[in-house]
Amino acid sequence: MEITGTVQHEAWQSRTLPPVEQLRPDLWSIPVPIPHNPLRYVSTYAFALDGGGLGLIDTGWESEEGWQALTEGLASIGGGIDDLRGVLVTHLHFDHLGLAARVREASGAWIAMHPADVDVVRRLTTTEAQASVDAEVAFLVSLGAPREEALSDVGGAENLSGFHRMAVADRLLEDGEHADFPGWHLRAVHTPGHTPGHLCFAEERTGLFFSGDHVLPRISPNISSGPNSGPDGNPLGDFMTSLQAVRDLEATEVLPAHEWRFRGLADRVDSLTEHHERRLTELLDAIRAHPHATPWDLASHLTWSRPWEQYARRMRIFAVTETNAHVRLLARRGLVVSSGGPVPTWTAAVR
Repeated sequence: MEITGTVQHEAWQSRTLPPVEQLRPDLWSIPVPIPHNPLRYVSTYAFALDGGGLGLIDTGWESEEGWQALTEGLASIGGGIDDLRGVLVTHLHFDHLGLAARVREASGAWIAMHPADVDVVRRLTTTEAQASVDAEVAFLVSLGAPREEALSDVGGAENLSGFHRMAVADRLLEDGEHADFPGWHLRAVHTPGHTPGHLCFAEERTGLFFSGDHVLPRISPNISSGPNSGPDGNPLGDFMTSLQAVRDLEATEVLPAHEWRFRGLADRVDSLTEHHERRLTELLDAIRAHPHATPWDLASHLTWSRPWEQYARRMRIFAVTETNAHVRLLARRGLVVSSGGPVPTWTAAVR
């Protein structure tokens, strides 16, 4: 894999925000900071459109600092919020969709997403915050969390207030459809896993591949089951299938939403696939060593980027729900079996 976003990479190493960069005569990357998050920023991409105006992929986290970064970034390339005609959102997470409502209100730009993520956003924006909290707590308890710890990790309804103000997209983009960016040939590629409706965009004129969170150069995106996954949901299986769907695209460069740009899409897909297969093996070994364990318990027996005792709140939720996504794929492969019941435990299958 070859790092092409060398300025981004240097900024990452120095723990600073990278600058706005002109990537092509008609394309720029604009970093928008994410507060209190190890990912630090999301790279939004601004496109000059034939006939005038700008298009955008992703908007960034909703905050005054984020709004300032986006508006000043657009100004630095000779544009402004008023010039935006449309926004493509790779997926529903707040660091990608958060500012979309404010962008639409200020510019009149349309917002486009995949229908599967639009459905989730619509539910979030029409459900009381406390009901969302209650559902997440109940889901964590079903994974083996003590109720008091689940309540502490999820926190109060006020923590979700921003998510209930997110923009519901007014345009839908299905797999294979082309975005309405005049002068560009951006084909939507549905890559479920990180979210049900995650979209990448393959630019057929230049070979550029805008990968969102689906393929990142250094880390694997969080692949979690959640209250909306349903008992038959298989987010990790979806992600692995989606990786293979993009592996052999002839990408001249990969432009992800985080970290830095790179070349070598197939190599990176293979690395991500191997990572999750190793993770599945590690989890199966943990289940064999700790039979009749819940995902909440099993997460503490896996290798993480820091000691398990340091995990709490949203970080612990992501770790446990990602563990559960891996358990579900092991079950689909017939390698583990569930005890059933409201709080199922897991045991290695007899082969």
